[in-house]
Amino acid sequence: MLRTQNHFRSNLSLSLLLLLPGKISDHRQKRMGAEANASFNFLIYGRTGWIGGLLGKLCEAQGISYTYGSGRLQDRQSIVDDIETVKPSHVFNAAGVTGRPNVDWCESHKVETIRTNVAGTLTLADICREKGLVLINYATGCIFEYDSGHPLGSGVGFKEEDTPNFTGSFYSKTKAMVEELLKNYENVCTLRVRMPISSDLSNPRNFITKIARYEKVVDIPNSMTILDELLPISIEMAKRNLTGIYNFTNPGVVSHNEILEMYREYIDPSFTWKNFTLEEQAKVIVAPRSNNELDATKLKTEFPEMLSIKESLIKFVFEPNKKTGHLLIRALPLASSAAIFKIKND
Repeated sequence: MLRTQNHFRSNLSLSLLLLLPGKISDHRQKRMGAEANASFNFLIYGRTGWIGGLLGKLCEAQGISYTYGSGRLQDRQSIVDDIETVKPSHVFNAAGVTGRPNVDWCESHKVETIRTNVAGTLTLADICREKGLVLINYATGCIFEYDSGHPLGSGVGFKEEDTPNFTGSFYSKTKAMVEELLKNYENVCTLRVRMPISSDLSNPRNFITKIARYEKVVDIPNSMTILDELLPISIEMAKRNLTGIYNFTNPGVVSHNEILEMYREYIDPSFTWKNFTLEEQAKVIVAPRSNNELDATKLKTEFPEMLSIKESLIKFVFEPNKKTGHLLIRALPLASSAAIFKIKND
């Protein structure tokens, strides 16, 4: 029997009780929280990836049992073997092909991209459904672009039920394709991640780190995901057995220049950069990039404590790095000339 949202109200009630001040002592809260987490056992795919690695660290911090899957997503029997061995309460998919150094790689490696992003993800979802398991699937919001119904600067964002309208890159095509198919799987929670950012400014996948290393950047407001705040929320979503599509971004938008201005204000007062236009950018990349605003109302309703994108940037990224006093980005080697202008939106 599929373990759906309503089936685990007891766990949700306990989670809410732990948040109520004055109801129980701090010591008992911690004990009850530890007991609740002990009932979970996560199977995570994407061990070598950024998000997959962070998920393991979060599980350790919360005392949640977890195992990284050893099977390849497109190999059905290996996934079945993982599940039979681990006997997970939930499965997380943070595996996928994004390309190196960016999504342009997918344009010349289409079969490899399909094998993992489409066939592999669908195989995992199908097996999880057979086993009655909720699958938390880290997807992408880079399947939309500003249009007449969602103009740049209007504050009107794309909602979960909107049909993807961006097909500029093969990567985005595969992601939109698999999202549509996953709608048929009632056990899947699809999280649309965009331009992920974390407090680790030394990580080359960090959106801040990437644009700070480019010689020139475009300046367009976009929805983005602060991993330090939202990844713990994704674990809570698993505990609540939430399913369906969620725009997994902080509310609001922030532009490239606004981020770099924050970096200059909090980290390096001497930092400078140059802008260029989308037309100029198009001359040095293979595939167009997605720029959009996603409506985060659905996620905000479930987690009202979630901060806006700019508030989250300051609290989780810039304030902590300001305290270290380290110019982390400046210490990184320069990007190769082949990647210097490229902007990856996932």
